Amino acid sequence: MSHSTRILAKAAAFFLATLGLAPGLSGCSVNPATGQPTFTAFMSESDELRVGREEHPKIIEEFGGAYDDPEITKYVDSIGQFLASTSERPDLKFTFTVLDSPVVNAFALPGGYVYITRGLLALANSEAEVAGVLGHEIGHVTARHSAQRYSQAMLANIGLMGVAIATGSSALANLAGAGASVYLQSYSRDQEYEADILGVRYISRATYDPQAMASFLNSLLADNRLEAQIAGNPGAADEYNIMATHPRTADRVQRAIEAAGERPVGDPMVERDIYLAKIDGLLHGDDPDEGFILGRRFAHPKLKFEFTVPEGFRLYNSSDAVIARGPEGGGIQFDRAPGSPSGDLVDYLAHQWGKNVNLENLERITVNGLEGATGTARVSTQSGTADLRLAAIRYDAGTVYRFLFITDPDQTSQLSEGLRRTTYSFRKLSDAEAAALKPQRIRIVTVQPGDTVASLAARMPFEDYKIERFRVLNGLAEGATLTPGQKVKLVVQ
Repeated sequence: MSHSTRILAKAAAFFLATLGLAPGLSGCSVNPATGQPTFTAFMSESDELRVGREEHPKIIEEFGGAYDDPEITKYVDSIGQFLASTSERPDLKFTFTVLDSPVVNAFALPGGYVYITRGLLALANSEAEVAGVLGHEIGHVTARHSAQRYSQAMLANIGLMGVAIATGSSALANLAGAGASVYLQSYSRDQEYEADILGVRYISRATYDPQAMASFLNSLLADNRLEAQIAGNPGAADEYNIMATHPRTADRVQRAIEAAGERPVGDPMVERDIYLAKIDGLLHGDDPDEGFILGRRFAHPKLKFEFTVPEGFRLYNSSDAVIARGPEGGGIQFDRAPGSPSGDLVDYLAHQWGKNVNLENLERITVNGLEGATGTARVSTQSGTADLRLAAIRYDAGTVYRFLFITDPDQTSQLSEGLRRTTYSFRKLSDAEAAALKPQRIRIVTVQPGDTVASLAARMPFEDYKIERFRVLNGLAEGATLTPGQKVKLVVQ
């Protein structure tokens, strides 16, 4: 054992002793779900309950609230509670929440808090697939993976602090204070595999088809690739959904099904038709409170404005800003100015919003009858030199909206006309125009004789990738055809 290793071990032993824990003994217990010793010295089961209870409202707020549909909420909860009753923790009170988010995601907090987004419900094609997702998240809870992760992070911090004390290293002390858990934020591959095995166990006990875990994962991977392709970055597929934090593959899931050792389920439940009937009318895409992306147009029915970005730009919406990515590194950010800027907008640009850059070409403008101002600057960034154009538009006495245009200096002249048109496309919507904006929803239709993938996909309100979107939405492989009487999902507006 090296000198530094001995120091780390002694430091860990000292801190464990102060907590009344004997290294290698206390803090380790056999987990009833996995049957394996589990190190959870720094998070007891009561701690897990407390953490989940405290973090639950924060998660609800961060993800835009719970989805406001009592029938969907009751349906998902019934599936989750059924699965939880088959687990090794039937005494634990599980809480299942559908989040009002279009992003495909699912996760769990300690203490039995499990979350699934409406975006994931839209992608799933059967009750069994949703059960597979919920079973996997229940597995994370029953295996106490969060407690393991937290305890390992704490032990890493203790070790770093011990080395810092022994060596007098302030850098190490700072690192320990910042938290070595930064390297442990995602579940490990072993923990994901363990959660898959447990998920298979629970859905098999509930008589669902365990193969649904693999079929949903195939849809998830297809959706992942399509999102990356639409964003113009097909090489970064893992950035676009839960695969970034849930490193799983169909092969690993298949191995988990075999490793679970459950008896084959006779006449397993899939419940595709029941599921599709339940999600008929499910909100798809952006919530009306966040505004709608309609091709190159962004329109907000609640705030009553719209604008259009240039050809070649693609819009992305969030609660804080609307982003558009364009060719050759061009970009647009649209948001609302914090506070309620008053006074001259040229002064606002020069002395508030743009005070840290050397703005030039400052001028007052009028945008569809609204007061505005604009200015330009050239700045140095970590990625190189960039040209900026700032534009502020006063919507009313208390509201100023802002465009930030970013271009590569070599592309500025080529893109400037399109970006200028975007500025002047901003306008107020009338009450009638705002009322006419409707959200996208999932609708279930029955395939009629003569219907094809292409003909049905053409009915969806997208400007591009219609066929690809239809196939991914319905879990259809390339080349798969439709049969009259078959039920499929469409996105309608």
